[in-house]
Amino acid sequence: MESETAPNGFKRPFPALTPAQRYHLDVLGYVVIPNTLTQDEVGRLLEAMYRLKRDLLASNDPAKAVVRGCRLSRYRPHHLHFAHVLETDPALFDYLTHPRLVGMAEELVGGTVRLEESEAILNARDPEADLNAPLRYGFHTGTRPDIGTYTENGLYHCTFVKTLTNLTELGPEDGGTVVIAGSHKVRCKREDIVACAYEDRSLIHQVIAPAGSTLLFGEALIHATGQIRSDRERVIVIGGYTPTMFQAWNGQEPSPEFVGRTPEPLKPLISGSDRWRWQQRHRSLDMPAETGP
Repeated sequence: MESETAPNGFKRPFPALTPAQRYHLDVLGYVVIPNTLTQDEVGRLLEAMYRLKRDLLASNDPAKAVVRGCRLSRYRPHHLHFAHVLETDPALFDYLTHPRLVGMAEELVGGTVRLEESEAILNARDPEADLNAPLRYGFHTGTRPDIGTYTENGLYHCTFVKTLTNLTELGPEDGGTVVIAGSHKVRCKREDIVACAYEDRSLIHQVIAPAGSTLLFGEALIHATGQIRSDRERVIVIGGYTPTMFQAWNGQEPSPEFVGRTPEPLKPLISGSDRWRWQQRHRSLDMPAETGP
């Protein structure tokens, strides 16, 4: 297949997923793609994240500090949630504009996308957690099956999509993201679905993957941060994508200065400047994934 080529020259694969990966995504609401990033890309991102962590924590009040446009939306000694990492480092910009990852997001959205948010999490085991208690999670969603999803060519699409890439290895005890499989299509109360998942915990799937792997899902899927039970720190970077006419999340709009410095082919992705000139594109299940450099 030929890659998606916008008039401005930003190429990304279409389809970005194999038929089996697309089927997995449709049935369960998520798919994990191993090794979407190279070791060098993972290394650059880790360096960028630890530098950002150091700079924010060097402030007299890290909970209120802003460094290169980024702030901590959650600040606890064992859990740091970074909001708007887009402008902090070239490595993070490269991640959020990675052609393959953008292509994956566009396939699930069903057309061209804009960056809706950029985040990252560094967390370790909660020193106060009772590791003998049954696991409980902060399950949440960013949209609903009845307002944020649709079907085209028989395939599921969502208008709010995340690419979540782990920069550290995630084993069973390392707190990988957990999801309630199939919840992306169930139009019942969230609390009732969560209760079913706790009753039958085989419905709760946890990401276990090598460093540099990407979890792709739509925000109608009920999901949460896993519980770290090992001694290893977990580092993930997150891109949120929506159709071009949607707004960025509160506090996630790029600064005019940053947009001005962005290469022309990537400005619509970063700023949403295409707005209602949304270009829809939908695959069929039997289409093979595009391969290439």
